Amino acid sequence: MNLKKSLWLVLAVLVLDQAIKIYVKTHFLLGEYVTVFDWFKIYFVENNGMAFGTEFGGTTGKLFLTGFRLLAIGGIFYWLYTSIKKKESKLLIVAISLILAGAIGNILDSVFYGRLFSDSFHHVAQFLPENGGYAPWFQGRVVDMFYFPLFDIHFPQGFPLLGGKHFTFFEPVFNLADSAITIGVAILILFNKRIFGTKQKTSYQTEIDKVVEDQNNAIV
Repeated sequence: MNLKKSLWLVLAVLVLDQAIKIYVKTHFLLGEYVTVFDWFKIYFVENNGMAFGTEFGGTTGKLFLTGFRLLAIGGIFYWLYTSIKKKESKLLIVAISLILAGAIGNILDSVFYGRLFSDSFHHVAQFLPENGGYAPWFQGRVVDMFYFPLFDIHFPQGFPLLGGKHFTFFEPVFNLADSAITIGVAILILFNKRIFGTKQKTSYQTEIDKVVEDQNNAIV
């Protein structure tokens, strides 16, 4: 898989991710949801932090996280470029491309959305509002919308530690960028031997071929 195809994959994920986010941002009130199935809802929430709605340290933490993401994107792109140059496994290239697309997708929200949109409290957000956006540059909130409450459990009062508590699976709300990162990481984990074992096997085979060739030369 060459760099051009990889970047097309990154671009496709980015365009779809941003299209969904912009649609939800400009058509839903914050906290509004639409039930697609009993186990799947489009539920508009925003978060100041990391994937799946995880929060991180107020304004200072937000700026730190945004800066870290920008550095991480540079590192991931370098990883992608060197992997393609070394003709690594196609699965590895796809995984890195998905992770890169997801990282860029969420950083776009953090960097630009605060200036491009009005807030979504009690009204649908406006694009390029006259009075400016809801937050300074680099302090925008990430738009999430996919919610899969597959099942609910209410633990009885006598149940150890969790008695009387309610549990929903899967509770975090996420977006397409989060999904791309998760799928990319899952590929790296599930196909670890296939991805990272190929080069080792090739090197080992090369050494064997070299030994065989040396022996043949010695015989001749």
